[in-house]
Amino acid sequence: MLVMAQTGQPDDKSPRHPYLSGNFAPVTVTCPPTPVTWTGHIPDELLGGMYVRNGGNPVTNDDLGREAHWFDGDGMLSGVWFSRPHAAAAKPVVNFVNQFILTDVYLTAIQNPMLRTPILPSIATLVNPASSLLFILWRILRTVLVVLYTHLSGSARAIKRISVANTSILFHDGRALATCESGPPMRIALPSLETVGWFDGTKAEGEATPKDESPSRHESKERFGGTGLLSWMNEWTTGHPKVDTVTDELVLFHCNFVPPYVHYSLLPAKGNGKTQSDKEAILNAAVPGCSGGRLMHDFGVSRHHTVILDLPLSLTPLNLAKNNPIVVYEPEKPARFGVFPRRQPSLVRWFETRGCCIFHTANTWDEFDASDNVVAVNLLACRLTSASLVFSAGNIMPPPHPDCESTKRSRPMSFFAKYDDEDHTKDPEKPYSDETSLLLERDVSISQYDDSGPVTSPKIPISHDDQEQCRLYYYRFLLSPGSTNAITHEFALSAISFEFPTVSPLTEMSRARYVYGCSTVIESFGAALGKATKIDVLVRVDVQTLLARAHDSAPEAISGCVDNRNIDEILVSKDLNDPIKAFRLPPNHFGQEAKFVPRRVIGEDVTGDVSLAEEDGYLLFYVFNEDQLDEEGECRADAKSELWVLDARDMQTIVCKVQLETRIPYGLHGNWFTEEDIQRQRDVETVRSEVHHRSDGRWSNLQKSFISYLG
Repeated sequence: MLVMAQTGQPDDKSPRHPYLSGNFAPVTVTCPPTPVTWTGHIPDELLGGMYVRNGGNPVTNDDLGREAHWFDGDGMLSGVWFSRPHAAAAKPVVNFVNQFILTDVYLTAIQNPMLRTPILPSIATLVNPASSLLFILWRILRTVLVVLYTHLSGSARAIKRISVANTSILFHDGRALATCESGPPMRIALPSLETVGWFDGTKAEGEATPKDESPSRHESKERFGGTGLLSWMNEWTTGHPKVDTVTDELVLFHCNFVPPYVHYSLLPAKGNGKTQSDKEAILNAAVPGCSGGRLMHDFGVSRHHTVILDLPLSLTPLNLAKNNPIVVYEPEKPARFGVFPRRQPSLVRWFETRGCCIFHTANTWDEFDASDNVVAVNLLACRLTSASLVFSAGNIMPPPHPDCESTKRSRPMSFFAKYDDEDHTKDPEKPYSDETSLLLERDVSISQYDDSGPVTSPKIPISHDDQEQCRLYYYRFLLSPGSTNAITHEFALSAISFEFPTVSPLTEMSRARYVYGCSTVIESFGAALGKATKIDVLVRVDVQTLLARAHDSAPEAISGCVDNRNIDEILVSKDLNDPIKAFRLPPNHFGQEAKFVPRRVIGEDVTGDVSLAEEDGYLLFYVFNEDQLDEEGECRADAKSELWVLDARDMQTIVCKVQLETRIPYGLHGNWFTEEDIQRQRDVETVRSEVHHRSDGRWSNLQKSFISYLG
């Protein structure tokens, strides 16, 4: 049964933003768990489990030509539940369900259908260099007025938190949690995808108190954000918390634009988790040394260490005083990485290198010496050489890269020079002679894993399209006693575009062999997203094989690359031992982030090669066939998506396809929830609902008029 969202309908004749059209356009219907059809074979490992993907789906859509960004929108969860069949059943029962996440912002929006644009300012407004100061201030003031009015007007539910919970979803300690960095996590019930309530680090709203836990524990003031005037900002939590499947700890950070800028939390399992921990939780511990407010989306966590990314993507209202947007990329500043023991953020060590952007990390692991001491922390991440993605995903022309401008000023092209002479400007990936940071001055390669210092080796050429690179990148941070804060290794593993990484849950915080991710045959993600280019290739990278090659023939530091092939060369490769395997979707078919589900779990009492188990499983991802678009590029009313299950061993075989009840807009991050996860959820007393008692009196009419005036 499909349910229409309670919002106004867009004007079909109005011009549409590229990220509000085609299969980026929001859907207006929701569906409770409903049986759907499928073809192929459903692996036994999927039975009883559920795949859920989060993403922005704005509910206020009267103006589809407004400023918008791919990262905007009310959170919507879309899931496929592989219900375990009864013994007599011949086939599994597969159910599809999609639901809005009932945040404070969403509930206010549906109660006020006179709104023409979303309550919150678009990220596009905050990053657009063309946005006037008055326009930015008005959009912020409008949000503040709406929030205040919900508190003063006696609304059924006031806006206490501005998060739209549209980024990701995870499971820890009996709770499925939807995330977004503008607020705390929101608990979700599985498999119905009903909204339970905000999780404050101790308990979720609407959640029953376990019999073995004292109610006084939940009355403690110790929670995300603490207390005080700024507690509402201090509880803003990363969209990518990390779950240690060995210790069953949840690791998070909280970032805002007020010193000390970053706080850190660590939550052991206390309730219905697989393990019970005697360790104390860490809540709101300051991470010293951060350089300012940052758009800090992800971080790295190994078994023993945490890595904070302090990158030159500034996010602070103070930028307005400098006549800049609230979000500004400053590539002339260094990228900084804060590495500290998992339970001791005060011992952070900061490492610096060339400025870049990183939105997603892939794998973090510790490196030990013969005495079992950690001597280094290794990080794999999707490194971008510019912030183009931030702008392009809002249909905004990225500002010129400062390096290019300064290069042209310092070395103008001669009137007599040849136009094909590439030497008249500097390579923006190569360091300048006037850099002030010692760590930014080096132009060397590492020929071996040697802590004594860098060793120069022949350089490997890379793409000249330096400003648009988005590559799987390797960092090694030296931690041995008495060492300086040096990044001994930093280079790309492959020249192809690579984003939305995932690894097997068997190796999430240890040394993974395989990293899976998304790519495109068109061009880099930063440039491609500006044209609303979608994901049409899934990739598996044998990280350890490529690192071994780097050991034998080291690439150039910072700008070097181990495997220089393009995506076309990889797609036609017949090498059975190729370290990079790619699956290209059929023409006009586009995918989304994939999640790896192991075919089997290597237990402590089972002899097996964990590295082989990393490829012995399946990739689950949503697919949309754009043959379902009309002549104007919009989705037909009957357009639908599918869930595909790809065999990760050969990266070619589609094991099964599930036909869904509706289409799934191109969105963000998903996760796999096992049958055990669903069964051991904490008890729930109440869930959030869209149905409220509304008054038709004078105050209600005044409220509607006020909201209508704000637009």
